[in-house]
Amino acid sequence: MKHLIIYAHPNPASLSNAMKDALVETYEAQGAEVVVRDLYALDFEPVLKGSDFVAMKAGKLPEDIVTEQGHISWADAITVVAPVWWTGLPAILKGYIDRVFLYGFAYQYGVNGPEGLLKGKKVLLVSNHGSPADIYAANGMHGAISQTQDTGIFAFCGMEVVQHLYFGAVPSVDDATRKGYLDEVRAAATKRFGAVTA
Repeated sequence: MKHLIIYAHPNPASLSNAMKDALVETYEAQGAEVVVRDLYALDFEPVLKGSDFVAMKAGKLPEDIVTEQGHISWADAITVVAPVWWTGLPAILKGYIDRVFLYGFAYQYGVNGPEGLLKGKKVLLVSNHGSPADIYAANGMHGAISQTQDTGIFAFCGMEVVQHLYFGAVPSVDDATRKGYLDEVRAAATKRFGAVTA
């Protein structure tokens, strides 16, 4: 299996970073080929600009978009690891979606309406947030995030979202809870993608 990890957190000491590393280890132990796109390390340009539209119309996509679309096309499975900031995606990740998941690549409109062009790809989403998980679950925030991300982005583009994991109160949890979160991520990755023979 070819597995792409899209990672968006600027702090190397973050739980998100530890989860990304745990996922790499888990997927490689399964025999998967793994590519990580660390958006902050790449200094990915998140702003969709007028010049991008001009280039697209001329059939000449900016090289950074071509590169990222190549990674997505290559992957059988994608894991997205990112924090929840102000109930949504970090700006750099939202910009990645804006610039990379373009019309004609990720989706198109046909006679029957929108059509996802990334069918056959599986997606696991890992979201960390500062509010306790029970509060986000009770006030509908988890459902709202899943609606906009799982359904509005990935399923819209034809991908199968196999699970969306949420981890709460991340800045204040103790080491034992942090370890439990990492174990849960490893278990989900194993359950959803299973062992792969090389």
